This record gives sequence, C-alpha cells and structure tokens, in this order.
Amino acid sequence: MNLSRLRRPLAVTAAIALAGSLAACGGAASSGTSTDDGILDVSVSFYPIQYLVETIGGDAVNVTSVTPVNVEPHDFELSPADVAALEKADLVAYASGFQTSLDEALAQIDGPTVLDISNAVDLVHHEGVEHDHEHEGVEHDHESEEAGHDHDHESEEAGHDRDHESEEAGHDHDHADGADPHFWLDPERMIAAANAIEATLEKADPDNAATYQAGLAELVTTLNGIDEDYTTGLGSCERTTFVTSHSAFGYLADRYGLTQVSVSGVDPEGEPSPAELAAVKEVVQATGTTTIFTEELVSPETAQALADETGATTAVLSPMESQPEAGDYAAGMSANLEALRTALACK
Repeated sequence: MNLSRLRRPLAVTAAIALAGSLAACGGAASSGTSTDDGILDVSVSFYPIQYLVETIGGDAVNVTSVTPVNVEPHDFELSPADVAALEKADLVAYASGFQTSLDEALAQIDGPTVLDISNAVDLVHHEGVEHDHEHEGVEHDHESEEAGHDHDHESEEAGHDRDHESEEAGHDHDHADGADPHFWLDPERMIAAANAIEATLEKADPDNAATYQAGLAELVTTLNGIDEDYTTGLGSCERTTFVTSHSAFGYLADRYGLTQVSVSGVDPEGEPSPAELAAVKEVVQATGTTTIFTEELVSPETAQALADETGATTAVLSPMESQPEAGDYAAGMSANLEALRTALACK
C-alpha cells in the first residue's frame, strides 16, 4: 500500500490553507492579465508543458514549473509555497489526472486563469501488457507489414491507428488514474496542446499576440519535423514490440505502429505482480526482444532483473517528464528515436 497517497489529501488541504493565509498577507491575487513589466507569469505542472509555453511565449512570458527538475512528477506533493505561487500566477497550464495534489490545489484556489490541456489532446486508455500476442512477432513477417504502414497508421499489426483510438478509449481498461496522461510523447498531440496554449496566452495578453503566433509557428515546424523523423525512422524494423519500465509510451506506439509492453502501468511506482512479470517475460521471449527500457527518474531494479532473466540488455527510453540533461524536448525525442531504432533493429 502506498502510504504517501493516503496522506496526500490532508497534505494538500494544509498547503492550501497556508497558501490562503499567505495570499491574505501579501495582497490580492493576480487578475489574470500581464504584470506591470509586460511579462505574463505562467505556472506549469511539469516539463513538457513548460517547453510548450516557453517556446510559444518567448520573452513575453515568465514560466515557473511546479515540479522541480529531475523529480518524478506523478506523485510530487505541492508545498505551501508551491500553492502560494499558483495563487500569484496570471495563468496556470497543466494536464488534469496526472498530478493529484495539483488537481486538488487548483480546484480550491482563485485568481489565475487555468488551462487544462487534457481537454485539447484526446486522451485514451492504454494497457501496459497486451494479452493477445499472436500479432507481435513470432508468426508474422514484420518487414512486409511495416512497409505498409504510413503516416495514417494503417498497420494491421499495430492495430492502433488514429481512427481506432476512439475504440481504445472505450475499452474496459479501468485504470485507477483514468485515461493515459502521457500525451506529450505524440508530436501530433503536442501540436494540439500548443494551439490551446497559444490561444490562451493571446487572450490573456493580446498586446503580445504577434509574439505568440510566431512562437507557435516555429514550434509546429519543430514538432512536425519530429513526427516525420519518427515516421521514417520507424518505418522498417525487424521488431515492433518494445518493453518499458512503465506505461508512458502508448501514444507514441499508437502513432508509429508499435506495441508497448510495460513492467508497471501508467503509474511508475506501481509494483507488478508475479503474474504480470511472467506475462512480460513471455512477451520478451516470444518477440525476440533484446532491450528492456529503463528511465531516468525511476529505479531500474525490476527492469534489470527482467533483462537478466531473459538475456536482454537495458537502455534508457525517456518518458520526457523532466528536462533532458542535454538539450530540450526536441533533443530528448531525437535520443528516444535512436534508442528505439537500435532496440527494434530498424533499417
């Protein structure tokens, strides 16, 4: 049982109460318009949204992330100072259902404009482990199937094209955390999020509309380039199944005709049962998987043990929940593509 989750509602309530007293001492909350220096103060939940706002806003925005660098954001607990900072922001941009303590804080504060990006990015449910593996590699000629999958994602093997995402959302997966929140690993969904952010910035600060429009155009060009690189780079691979520490890559898998299998579910702190580990091991062996992917902010112990048992190696595939050590979101996605190409033996 995760005791930190049991404590969370009490901790957030206390933080909100203290933040209220701090706000009372410090004066009225922000009106939701740009500050006296012409800079819009924006609080964001974590790095991918920070990247979007900073790229679109440029010098017209001052962006603060609630989640510190190199901290796993799923279960990050807001402090009283964090909640007080939210009260003072002009705009808060976040994705609901990803950070429970932030959801609870935003439901009880007044002042800033609040943008929930989840409403713009068509979230669906994803399973960590596929239980029907007949399509995953042993009995199929992957190269011939992969050659037929294009930007419209018509690969029969993947079974996850964009037209079928509504069916995926209707499945009885019933995750405790709701729909999969990891939209930012799909460049197309990042473009949808970017459009929502730009519209909100422009409404809050019309004097800098030209800056926001130019930033959005540059960002869309970058994201379309990432999408093209992935479509080409993953277009012809020996394998199409990849194994990860936690189920963060469902949208990426959907978009590029791949199958994600994960040791843990959407929550990286979830402990897999022996039966779930056995199921993942079976997939590794059936598909000829040679790489078990770990990530920077979560212990690699279970993934390493699985690799040791199956003769696989480990490599890092970043869920991009914190800023990469080298570069930005685009650099991190490029590194992920190379890691996938190596693991899947792509041509």
